[in-house]
Parts: sequence; C-alpha cells; structure tokens
Amino acid sequence: MKVQVQFYAQLRDLIGVHGLEMELAEGATVRDLLEKVYAQQPALRPHDKSILIGAGVEFVDRNYELKPGEEIAIMPPVQGG
Repeated sequence: MKVQVQFYAQLRDLIGVHGLEMELAEGATVRDLLEKVYAQQPALRPHDKSILIGAGVEFVDRNYELKPGEEIAIMPPVQGG
C-alpha cells in the first residue's frame, strides 16, 4: 500500500523535501513507516524521540495501523511563543 508522508517546519528544512510517497506492506504501523523514512532520510533519526505523528486531523502513536492512501504528517514538537 502507498501512503503520503509530509514533513513540517525544521524537519522539512533539514531534509530539503516537503513530502514522500512510501510503499509499505498491508498492516504496517507508524513505527514501520518511520524505519523506512529513516532509511531514506537518516538525518531525521536523531529527532525520533521528539517528533509528533499525525494521521488526518489526529495525533497518533507508533502502533497506529496505516490505511492505504493515508496522509501522514511528521512534525517537530509543538512550541509556544
């Protein structure tokens, strides 16, 4: 199945791309997706503990099972100002 991955703020600036299309096995989780993303974009791995993951309009955890065609947002922690 294919999912769309969008990167935001300094994570997008770090890797120089707005998004990627990723091919994953049916039943893959966010954790599986992140491992594949880190393999292609190793500069993101050091940020693993602090990133937020969104599916649609909700934040999800790493055990969330992905759906075909879903758009996943990978964001830095929310900061106030």
